[in-house]
Amino acid sequence: MQIYKYFATSLTFITLVSVNLFAATLPIPPLAPYTMVNGVKTFNMNIRQSTTQFFSGVNTRTYGINRNVLGQTIRIHDGDRVKINYTNSLSEATTMHGHGMHVPAIMDGGPKNKIQPGQRWTASYTVNQPASTNWYHPHLMGTTARHVYMGLAGMIIVDDDNSDTLALPKTYGVDDIPLIIQDKRFTSSRQIHYAPNRMEIMRGYTSRTMMINGSISPTVYVKDKQIRFRVLNASNSSLYNLRFSDGRAFKQIATDGGFLEKPVNLSSLLLSPGERAEIVVNFSGDLGSTVTLRETRNNINIMTVNVNRTSTGVTSVPSTLKKLEKYRASDAVRTRNFLLNTVGGGMMGQMAINGRAFNLSRIDNVVPVNDIEIWNIRNTMNLEHNFHIHAIHFMILERNGSTARVAANEKGYKDVVRIPPNSSVKVIIKMKDYIDPNNGYMYHCHFLEHEDDGMMGQFTVIQNKNNPVTQWAPIMMDSITTMVPSPLPLGSTTY
Repeated sequence: MQIYKYFATSLTFITLVSVNLFAATLPIPPLAPYTMVNGVKTFNMNIRQSTTQFFSGVNTRTYGINRNVLGQTIRIHDGDRVKINYTNSLSEATTMHGHGMHVPAIMDGGPKNKIQPGQRWTASYTVNQPASTNWYHPHLMGTTARHVYMGLAGMIIVDDDNSDTLALPKTYGVDDIPLIIQDKRFTSSRQIHYAPNRMEIMRGYTSRTMMINGSISPTVYVKDKQIRFRVLNASNSSLYNLRFSDGRAFKQIATDGGFLEKPVNLSSLLLSPGERAEIVVNFSGDLGSTVTLRETRNNINIMTVNVNRTSTGVTSVPSTLKKLEKYRASDAVRTRNFLLNTVGGGMMGQMAINGRAFNLSRIDNVVPVNDIEIWNIRNTMNLEHNFHIHAIHFMILERNGSTARVAANEKGYKDVVRIPPNSSVKVIIKMKDYIDPNNGYMYHCHFLEHEDDGMMGQFTVIQNKNNPVTQWAPIMMDSITTMVPSPLPLGSTTY
């Protein structure tokens, strides 16, 4: 056995006056250590309660994974065989979902993969996707929002042969820096306060107290060179529009599912909950200067960048990052329609999709593997929503019926798409590799209060007699893992 270790809003519960915040250096979540066992990278991740000092001299109760708050970064490579052992040391049940990971349904870590206190659940699979920035977080129905709010979230970085060869910044924590952005409310005793009322479930549980990597208003110290930021909106329900105080331009090189074909020049970046973006910012010639990263929707300074070191290394952003496989709308064999709405009680009713709130014992859609499909998602409410699909990544075809309304930095593979009030999005999708008629994947709004309230559905991926895949042989789950009974589809559908 070998051991490898890496070191590396407007609504607020209380107004904080004369708060003594740390003048903190940006914390970099350490890379998770792993052991090699019979050729399998094995990670041991402990989900636990702890305390964190967000405010000087005050211990705030938090949740974390191998850390006091948030989680260590899991870094893996396309083709790796991995086992991620999640042990639940909390006093309540949870789950751990690999958001953005292309894995068999039983390894997805959704609501069905419940981990009781003191028990362990293992996600075991071969990495089968391109280089991308993903993350892991709880997904237990009814408690996802609170668990993420308490600190249960971490990154999963996937590398591949293409990313290995590109001359992009790639030294983790030095010129390749994760930014996990959230906002939180605190009580007068500086404890995390999560208690949304009905209006806040509908409108979003937001705060003007923002943090990056679990630190409020930190400073990151960088060299005078190109710096790559992996940006994750890990908030419950906030839209973040990010911009540098001097208005400098930067290049977006990747979306949720990996590289764009070509870098896109931007001066601001808008992300809804769950979305990721990789950007490269050029600080060459800025030695001795500082610039602030701002969230402009709420006019908040969230991080200071201090360029305090000279660089000797050379990195570059190539004009072409990779060639993306693109499906033609004319090849789609069916279109599915999803209406984001409520059921019962009108606009203040329970969140739903197509008039049905989530039920773990119900399969809402049965999708044949290898079929190209169009999913048309409509938001007819006066509320912000987005839409996340497990298992696979998709491309956006249209916004409000127009291909011209799809922004250049959205023209890559994604797994979360923002859907503003009274708008629609059409995406093209193809389920690949894994089939399982008994265990489902989720699709849902990633505004976590909406998800917990019922704006979620479930689909299974079945064999396609015209274009079959090899049956995936599931690895046995740990005997102590609690699995709820397998759901049954409503009606029968044959393809």
